[in-house]
Amino acid sequence: MTHPARQFLVVRLSSIGDIVHALPAAAALAETFPQAQIDWVVEKRHALLLKGNPHLHRVVELDTLKWRRNLISSTTWREVRKNVGALRDEVYDAAIDFQGLWKSAVVARLSHARERIGFAKRWMREPSAAVFYTQQVSPREHVHVVEENMALVEHLGAHAQHWQFPLPRTGEDDAYVEGQLAVMDAKNFIIVNPGGGWRSKCWSPENYATLVRHLEDSRREQILLTGSPSEVPVITGILEGAGAQRARYIPTTLVQFIALARRARLFIGGDTGPLHLAAAVGAPIVGIYGPTDPVRNGPFAADDIAVSNQGPINHTRRGSNPVYLPGISVESVLAAAEQRLARAHE
Repeated sequence: MTHPARQFLVVRLSSIGDIVHALPAAAALAETFPQAQIDWVVEKRHALLLKGNPHLHRVVELDTLKWRRNLISSTTWREVRKNVGALRDEVYDAAIDFQGLWKSAVVARLSHARERIGFAKRWMREPSAAVFYTQQVSPREHVHVVEENMALVEHLGAHAQHWQFPLPRTGEDDAYVEGQLAVMDAKNFIIVNPGGGWRSKCWSPENYATLVRHLEDSRREQILLTGSPSEVPVITGILEGAGAQRARYIPTTLVQFIALARRARLFIGGDTGPLHLAAAVGAPIVGIYGPTDPVRNGPFAADDIAVSNQGPINHTRRGSNPVYLPGISVESVLAAAEQRLARAHE
């Protein structure tokens, strides 16, 4: 069946994992409507994730963090007008808001798209933003967030045989990773990623230190810790607490981390961007989950394992005693790691 050329605007501003989870929906649009023009509006700090995406015609970058810090600046308002103008350069048939926030719904509205499609209120973090939609979609209950996102494009007639995650890759970044692995003599390695956006989603550094020590004792693979520059003090403390002999920190950019994850025998970490990137490129996963639901936000390969406490949420950024993720033992994560490695490499 031949479909007429159409123009779609994908609205998913942030964050890393959420952008990854929207990639299959954009790919489904491209497969179903091969003559369509698909643009994506995203926060500038995350635009690299969309670099080289074969399904996208244009990426419109916004810098809302910078704008909020400088609301009274004339420069800010010039940039806002410029970006709004960029959204209106095209006549979109539909804007699809995968985020469900006021700011994302406003972006969809500013595009002047004929249709503005978003989730029904019960699936939105800011339900009142639905006032900007022309159509609201209710996904099925208890499904992965990728399937929730697919429901929005299925409403437009898009379908896909399998999920696609076209993430950036360069020869330079592959070469960097290969060089680092050669220096470390790490032909086979396990990634341990202890960081996360909220402390309530992070297993404690003490648990990670014990995990690394046991992995060194029981496995022949090299143990590579990953994380952002701001997480280096925590990672250093984990290595010191483990008395690490073979484990070490490997610094990477975002695209270098993706290249590293493609080569990993196993990834262990919490519900954060690196886990979702690793899952997207097919790395075997052991996810450490709570309070978020691994059914919705966990790794999606049938053999992957999520160890979860399903405890109450406590997104405390500040305060005298922010709490690490409780209720998951080192022994349970070690057992899951052995099980997942056996499934992947038996």
